[in-house]
Amino acid sequence: MKRVAEQVRALHRLEPANADHLAALRVAASVAVPSMLLMAAGRTDLIIYAVFGALTGMYGRSEPHQLRLRHQGQGALVLLSGVAVGTALSLYHLHSWWLVAVEATLAGVGSVYSDRVRLKPNGPFFGILALGFCASVPLAVPWYTAMLIAAGSSVFSILVGFSGWIRRRSWQPGAVRAAPRRSAARRRELLIHAARYVLAVGAAGTVGVLSGSGHPHWAMAAAAVPLAGADLPSSVRRGVHRIVGTFLGLVVTAVVILPAPWTLAGLYLSHQGPAHQAVVLALLVILFQFTTELFMTRHYGLAMVSFTPVILLITQLAAPADPQVLILERAVETLVGALTGILVVVAVRRAGSRTWAGLLGSPRLSGLPRRSRH
Repeated sequence: MKRVAEQVRALHRLEPANADHLAALRVAASVAVPSMLLMAAGRTDLIIYAVFGALTGMYGRSEPHQLRLRHQGQGALVLLSGVAVGTALSLYHLHSWWLVAVEATLAGVGSVYSDRVRLKPNGPFFGILALGFCASVPLAVPWYTAMLIAAGSSVFSILVGFSGWIRRRSWQPGAVRAAPRRSAARRRELLIHAARYVLAVGAAGTVGVLSGSGHPHWAMAAAAVPLAGADLPSSVRRGVHRIVGTFLGLVVTAVVILPAPWTLAGLYLSHQGPAHQAVVLALLVILFQFTTELFMTRHYGLAMVSFTPVILLITQLAAPADPQVLILERAVETLVGALTGILVVVAVRRAGSRTWAGLLGSPRLSGLPRRSRH
């Protein structure tokens, strides 16, 4: 019972701050500038591509500048690959089972790559998130324009991340990122982990398609979240945080976009023209992206409270839909996806991961050493 209480307390524990406001400001600036340029051009529907490119700024947040530059370049490869594949699927109207097959495959490939280069945030999550979203919205511009927006936003976020060097000039010659030694056991672990991504993402997408949801990619993205945990306890926590944080974020989103008298939309947005509404929603995307990054490494659930509105608002800007249906499907798909991811983590464990006995009982019952949290 003591170990159970520890895990429950860990669910709401806020990790120590580590200059999170600086990283949040960098990411917010990376989102704000390209988004405002698109607002000025009257193309708020294209902000979705700018946001996914700007998420490059989430990588390498606490590293020296030369390592951050390399790390963000690796993160940009994952994000832009997702945008490129998703845009291609949208261009050729390949949805439903095509989306499930392609996204599950790319999740496995992205898992191997992100594990080998030690991406932080862990895993291919943001890449497959970009893939699913870009595939789900109709292309309102030529595909190369969408890619240029995403690539330009990504390059800008890298420049923002490197700009601190001008003030500090904190370059550490010879600095390298820690990485495990390559071995047959390590390669086997990477392949098993990649297989878990393929299984979880594919299963969640299958449920989404069979249920008739218009957004099966939400379930696939949610299924990938628990797999980024270092061990079984942290994976379960991430899944729970994803569900609870998303549900709370949907309440925030409802206050913004539902056309009811008690919401922000009912009090203000409903009295404005479509263009003005789009500008307000775009500004809210920037604000919520700032608060997302502020808590991303301190408490994943709190980060999801802000990230959920970001995702739904850029969806509304790119392809407006019934807000009530959008919110309901987001809730259902997140629940299905996160639970699927947790089940896969439990069923297919990584080498050396803690078992349920190690999670709920004593270390002696598990027969395995307790892994450090990271």
